[in-house]
Amino acid sequence: MSCPICGEPTLQSYRPFCSKRCADLDLAKWLNGSYSVPSEDQEDLENALEQQESQSLTEH
Repeated sequence: MSCPICGEPTLQSYRPFCSKRCADLDLAKWLNGSYSVPSEDQEDLENALEQQESQSLTEH
């Protein structure tokens, strides 16, 4: 099995990662929202559009 972050062989103590560094990088991606699943829910789409519009108004 190879590390999903860098591709190196994994170590049992950090599986599925090769090191604490790669495990921490993966955790950081989860915490900052890099991993997400797009929603098809109409309400979510409307909320996203409203948020985008309000951000563009505050930037100008």
